[in-house]
Amino acid sequence: LRARAFWLLKSEPEVYPFAQLVPERTTLWEGVRNHQARNNLAAMAVSDLVLFYHSHDAEVVGIARVCQAARPDPTSDDPRWIAVEIEAVKPFTRPVSLAEIRADRGLAKLALVTQPRLSVMPLSKPQFDRLLAIGRTALPRGLALRSARAAAADGPG
Repeated sequence: LRARAFWLLKSEPEVYPFAQLVPERTTLWEGVRNHQARNNLAAMAVSDLVLFYHSHDAEVVGIARVCQAARPDPTSDDPRWIAVEIEAVKPFTRPVSLAEIRADRGLAKLALVTQPRLSVMPLSKPQFDRLLAIGRTALPRGLALRSARAAAADGPG
């Protein structure tokens, strides 16, 4: 059994804002044309948690969850390009700005800081938790319990 993983997805808010995902409930995350970002999409599994980042506003604004794993991207004729489906979980209570992220020593190694052009990136559990804390946002109870159970099932380290 694989432990839940954590991710950050970047979107331009004028193209697809988190506020649009909330009423739509789900969306297919497609159109990714960077090899490293594609490999990160391929590594995603159902129930992985995702932080939603608005690139032009430079802030983390919401939580989503992977609800369908990688499949061929319908916007490409090349089968190597893939997409995942995500569903909205909840908006952040307070968005977390890139300036706040850069100022936090615990987030210094975040790919958002070290590889700013990457649109799909992994997060460690401590990074994910720290971003939630800065944004004064808690996971819904059911998601938090599943995450704790998954971590316990995997054992230490």
